Amino acid sequence: MKLHCLVLLLMSLGIYAQDAPFDPEVSKGQLYEYASFANVGDAQLSVEEFMESTDYEYQNLNSENHSVGFTSDLFWVHFKIENSSNQNKTYYLETARPITDKADLYQVSESTIQTFKSGDQIAFSERQVKHRLTIFKLEVPQQSVQEFYLNLQSDGETINMPLDLYDQASFWMVNYKQQLFLGLFYGLLFIAGIIYLFFYHSLSEKTFLYYGLYVFSIGFMQASIDGLIFQYVLPSGGFINSRAVMITALLSTFFLLKYCEHFLKVSTQLRGFRNVYNGIYISSGLLFAMVFISPKTLELTYPLSNLNGLVSLVLILTTIFALRKKRLPIDNFFLLGIFFLVVGLFGFVMNNLSLLPNNFYTLNSAKFGSGLEIVFLSLSMTNLIRKLRQDNEKAQALALRKSEEISGLKSYFMSNISHELRTPINAIMGIAELELSDLDNSKEDRKKYQLIKNASLSLLSNVNDILDFEKIEKSELILKTESFNPSIVLNQISDNWKSEARLKGLDYKFEMDHDIPTTAVGDSERFVQIINNVLGNAVKFTDKGQVRFKLKCLNQPDSTCRFSIQVSDTGIGIDMDKQKDVFDSFNQMRLDHKRKFGGVGLGLTITKHLVKLFEGTLRIESTKNEGTTVFIDISLKYIPKSNIIPANQTDKTEQHVLIVEDNKLNQMVMRQLLKSADHISFAVVNNGKEALEALQKDVYDLVLMDLQMPIMDGYEATKIIRSGQLGDTIGNIPIIAVTADAMQETRKRVLELGMNDYLTKPVNKELLLQKMESCQSPITLKIA
Repeated sequence: MKLHCLVLLLMSLGIYAQDAPFDPEVSKGQLYEYASFANVGDAQLSVEEFMESTDYEYQNLNSENHSVGFTSDLFWVHFKIENSSNQNKTYYLETARPITDKADLYQVSESTIQTFKSGDQIAFSERQVKHRLTIFKLEVPQQSVQEFYLNLQSDGETINMPLDLYDQASFWMVNYKQQLFLGLFYGLLFIAGIIYLFFYHSLSEKTFLYYGLYVFSIGFMQASIDGLIFQYVLPSGGFINSRAVMITALLSTFFLLKYCEHFLKVSTQLRGFRNVYNGIYISSGLLFAMVFISPKTLELTYPLSNLNGLVSLVLILTTIFALRKKRLPIDNFFLLGIFFLVVGLFGFVMNNLSLLPNNFYTLNSAKFGSGLEIVFLSLSMTNLIRKLRQDNEKAQALALRKSEEISGLKSYFMSNISHELRTPINAIMGIAELELSDLDNSKEDRKKYQLIKNASLSLLSNVNDILDFEKIEKSELILKTESFNPSIVLNQISDNWKSEARLKGLDYKFEMDHDIPTTAVGDSERFVQIINNVLGNAVKFTDKGQVRFKLKCLNQPDSTCRFSIQVSDTGIGIDMDKQKDVFDSFNQMRLDHKRKFGGVGLGLTITKHLVKLFEGTLRIESTKNEGTTVFIDISLKYIPKSNIIPANQTDKTEQHVLIVEDNKLNQMVMRQLLKSADHISFAVVNNGKEALEALQKDVYDLVLMDLQMPIMDGYEATKIIRSGQLGDTIGNIPIIAVTADAMQETRKRVLELGMNDYLTKPVNKELLLQKMESCQSPITLKIA
C-alpha cells in the first residue's frame, strides 16, 4: 500500500514523460519520447529512496541516443510500458553503452519491485541477459502498465541513454546483423594486423611494426567499447576491465603517431616537428599513468585523452600540409585513410553528443571510418613495400629469404584459420546473394551487397590459394576424377575475364576448337583454376592493348584429348633475368614494376604444380613492355558421345531434404538457397543426434550433413546411419557432406564413411542442386 501511494504521488507531479505510458503496439513515436531522467549527483539512492524523493528535477530525453557527456554522476531514467493486449508480452530493452559501469533496472508493479543488473563492474554471469550490450529482458503482463527505473553511473566516461525496445524476433534479427558486421570488421583488423607484423618480421622496417600494433590496438579499443573484452577476456570486471578503453585508446594514439612519424619520414623531412611529436608522446605517457593512480585521475583522463587524441589528429594533418607546402610526395592512399579516420571520429563524436540520429551507420561510424582507414592505409603500405624493394635490391633479397624462413609458420597459421574463415564467408556470401536476388531492394542497396559479394569472393580466392599452397608444400594435393563438360566451364571462366578486360578498355578474344569433346574426365575445379590464374594475370598485368585466349584439341589414342591452351597479352612483360623466378612463391610481390594489381603472389606457383599433377607442360615467352604468352598442354580422357547414356529424365525429381547444420546463419543461408527450388522441401536440425531422430519420424530423400557440430558430429551420425541400426531404407539414404573443412583428408574420410558426395562452403547454389540431383538420378556413363 505504501509503494502504491508513492507511485500515485510521483504521477501527480504532472511530468508528461513520466505520466504517459508507452505501448509498443499502438503508441506513436519511440520509447525515449515517453521517458525522462534526473541527475542525482553522487547520491547513492535505492529505488525506494529515489521514488520517495522530491528533490530532483526530471528532464526529457532530447534524442534517441541522449548523451550527458563525461561524468561520474548518477542518473535515474524513468518510463512506463503498457500492454493493452490480452497476452503477456516479452521485450528486449537495449540501453546505455556497453562500458557503462552501472546499469540497474527496476520494474515496479503494484506490490513488488524486481531488480535486474547490468554494467561492466559486476561479473558478466550476474547480468540478467548474458550479452555484450546492456540488454534487459522485460516481461509485461497482459492488460497492465509496468513502471521502470533505470540507474546509470560511469567512472567519468560519457553516459548515453538510448532506450531501444524490440520484440523477440526483431531483437535476434538485429543481433544476427550485428554479428555479421562485427565479424567483417574484426576479421579485417585481425588479418591486416597479422600480415603487417609478418612484414615487419621479414623486412625489419619499424613502420610495419607500428602499423600492425596500431591495427591491433584499434581492434582491442573497439572490442572494449563493444563489450567484447568484458564478455570474453575479463568477465569478472574489475580494475583492468574498467580501464581497458583508456589503455587501448592511449596505445592507439601512440602507435598511430609513431606509424605516421615513420611513414612520413618526419625525422628527415620535417625535423622541427620531432619535438611536437615527442611532446604528445610524453602527454600520452602521463595520461597512461593517471589511468592507474586513482579513480579521480581516471575520471580526468577521459576528457583529457579525447583532447590528446584531437591534438594528435591535428598534428598529423599539420604534418601533411607542411609536406605538401614543401612539395614533398605523400601517398594518396595514406591521405584517404586519414580522411576516413577523421570522418569516422567526427560521426562518432557527433552521435555521442546527440547531434546525429541514432541508427546503424551513426552508431558504427567509428568502425566504418576505422575499417576504411585500415583498407587505405594498408594500400599505402603496399606502395611502401614497392618503394623499399626499388630502393635496395640486395636488402629486399635478404628480406625475402627471411620471409621464406617463416613461410612454414604462415602456411600453418593460414591453414588453421581457413576453416574458421569459410564458415562466416558462407554466411556473408549467402546473405549477399539473397539480397541481390531481392527485386525490392533499391539500386543503392544492391550496389552495396554486390560490393560485399565481390569482396567475399576475393577473400575466398585468397584463402583457397593459400590452402592449396599449403597442400602443395606438403605434397598432399590430389586431383579428383569426375566427368564434366569442358566447353561450359571454359566459356564461363572466359566470360568472367572478358568482362574484366572490357572494363579496362582491353580488346578480348576467345577462340575455341569446335572439336572439343562434350564430356571429359578429370578434376574440373583444378582445370578451371589453371586457366583462371593465367587469364587473371593476363588481364591484371595489361593496361592497354589486347588479351587472346586460344584452345585447340588434338585427339590421341585411348580416348585421350590433348588440350593446347595459349593465353597472350600486350601487357608489361617480364625481364629475361626474372623469367626464371616467375613461378616462385610470392614472386608477384618481388616484381619491381610500378604495378597496381591485386593478388597474393601464389597464382603461377599453384598453376605450375597443378599442370605438373595433370602430367602436362607449361611454358612462358615474354618480352618486357611488349607482352607475355603462356602455353599449356594438358591431356585428359574423354567420353565419346555414343557412350553417354543420360537418365530418362523429363522433370526434376521431388526431393524431401534433411539439413543438418548447427550454425544459425548457415541454416538461414541453406533455407534460402533451397526455398527457391519448387521441387525441394526440407527440414533443419541442429546436430547429428537430432538428425537421427528426424530420420525415424519422417521420410527423407537426401541428407545435407555438416561435419563439425556439438552433441553429435556428422561423422558419428553418418556412421550410425550406414551401420543399418535405423533400418535398411534409412541406411541407404544419400548423404552429401556440406562443410567448411576443405582439406583433402576430410574429403577422403567422409567418402570412406559412406557419404555419397562432398561440398565445401561457401555453398554454390547451382553446384549444390546439381549434386543433389545426381544423388537421386545419376547420369550413367560407359567408359571404354
